[in-house]
Amino acid sequence: MEGNLTRGPILKTLTKLAIPIMASSFLGTLYNITDMAWIGLLGAKAVAGVGVGGMFTWLSQGLASMARMGGQVQVAQCIGRGERQKAHGFAQTAMQLALLMGLAYGIIVALSANPLVGFFRLEDAETLSAALDYIRIACGFIVFSFLSVTLTGIYTAQGDSKTPFVANLFGLAANMILDPVLILGPGAFPRFGAAGAAMATVLAQVIVTGIMLLGIFVQKKENVLKGLRLFVKIPLEYVEGICKIGIPTALQGMAYCFISMILTRMVAGFGPEAIATQRVGGQIESISWNTAEGFGAAMNAFIGQNYGAGKTERVKQGYRVSLWTVGIWGLLITLVFVCVPTPIARVFFHEKQAIATAVDYLIIVGFSEAFLCVEMMTVGALSGLGRTRLCSGISIAFTSLRIPLAIILSSSALGILGIWWALTTTTMMKGIIFTSVFLLIERKMTDAQQEQ
Repeated sequence: MEGNLTRGPILKTLTKLAIPIMASSFLGTLYNITDMAWIGLLGAKAVAGVGVGGMFTWLSQGLASMARMGGQVQVAQCIGRGERQKAHGFAQTAMQLALLMGLAYGIIVALSANPLVGFFRLEDAETLSAALDYIRIACGFIVFSFLSVTLTGIYTAQGDSKTPFVANLFGLAANMILDPVLILGPGAFPRFGAAGAAMATVLAQVIVTGIMLLGIFVQKKENVLKGLRLFVKIPLEYVEGICKIGIPTALQGMAYCFISMILTRMVAGFGPEAIATQRVGGQIESISWNTAEGFGAAMNAFIGQNYGAGKTERVKQGYRVSLWTVGIWGLLITLVFVCVPTPIARVFFHEKQAIATAVDYLIIVGFSEAFLCVEMMTVGALSGLGRTRLCSGISIAFTSLRIPLAIILSSSALGILGIWWALTTTTMMKGIIFTSVFLLIERKMTDAQQEQ
């Protein structure tokens, strides 16, 4: 069966699945970097406003991960056990939940934009206006993002990572064309500024979602979403199965975002340049974590199918291959960030103070990139085993440490650098702990298999 990850050479099988996912992750990074590069021409205040508005699109991804992760893991494990009809039920339910949650989130956030942005206490009028413009559009139509990430998870669970890649490629092309037109308004086109960046992103997500939905019906290969019906009664059995796996992942993602919001509020005290640096720096850093998360998605499907089929040895070998791959990638990113930060910063910033702040950020967070990559990949692997509660507990506990660490360090002579060091320190801790936990679980699985 096409998309069967339980047989064949492990490295070849995993790489074939992972490369399109990583390429899609790179496209996602380019979406954001393209936005930031064009918005950067409007100045640091506009970048800061979009950065604040973007916190709420990020928060939405935590909520969207409930349907995506719950659907992806359940579908992969059902396929591994040969239960195709049940896989279809989980896939369809995941899509229905994504639609409902996306619509609800969009309406609530768009109507509550003023008090939500008010949390950050933005004193600059230009920054505040950019944040409100961005959040109302980007979050108001966030349902397409919910649907696209859930579709990506379901395609990946079946071993098909090429279709999401093609869809994201077309979406990126649209985004790159629309960004300068809608943000800057060349010639006869109106200049929308930050609102234009949100419009371009939304339209790109509409294209991505449309292509993946079309793929369900036009592809000749078997797809668990064949016969998809969104407007029918949602079976409670499938909802429970998805929530069991997906809720811990959603809580983890949303908690991570809330913590980042608190840190952003602290960063805001150091001026618009500091907020802009945090936003843009995070997008630059996503070159590493998007890649690792993409590999983690491949591991999730690979381990989900093989664990469902009872093939423990393939689970172990797949993790070893992934650990080396993302670890080496993270070290390469570290070298780039630490050794050549200034040319990178100058792509996004044009004011001297903003460039200097961005250089400090890149150097400090650069030291943790390998740990970050290992963490993201291992979270995907553990989730494939169904251990999303464990992932959520570890992640929330150690990410929460950033707040007291940031308060202590930023109050010292380090200033804003103390916040960057808080991010780096906790990332290193999580990378070590997640790896140790997976290896411990792996050993227990081996011992249990030997006793049988």
